[in-house]
Amino acid sequence: MKSSFVIGLRIATKHANARGSAHGGLLLTLADIALGYTASASSDPPLALTTINIAADFVGPAQVGDWLEPQVDIQKIGRRLVFASAYLMVGAERTARVSVIFARAPM
Repeated sequence: MKSSFVIGLRIATKHANARGSAHGGLLLTLADIALGYTASASSDPPLALTTINIAADFVGPAQVGDWLEPQVDIQKIGRRLVFASAYLMVGAERTARVSVIFARAPM
């Protein structure tokens, strides 16, 4: 499912560890926000979602000054659960792969 929703972040010194790479927690937060907003907006009215599982594989650094942008893919929207994933990108380079499961609020 493709979305026109785009979120990104320019990595600042305050986002980085002593080696100048973005903290993993920041990467997960950015992915969770992008995945949640994209999944919620994929329905009319928007879905009320709660993150129940999030997992990440970090494959490369995002350095101070880099523009970090998630590429979101919604795999399935079910009656109770929503499954989605994202690659966090710096240009054409992947920095992380994040998978999430959301619980839908009862209707």
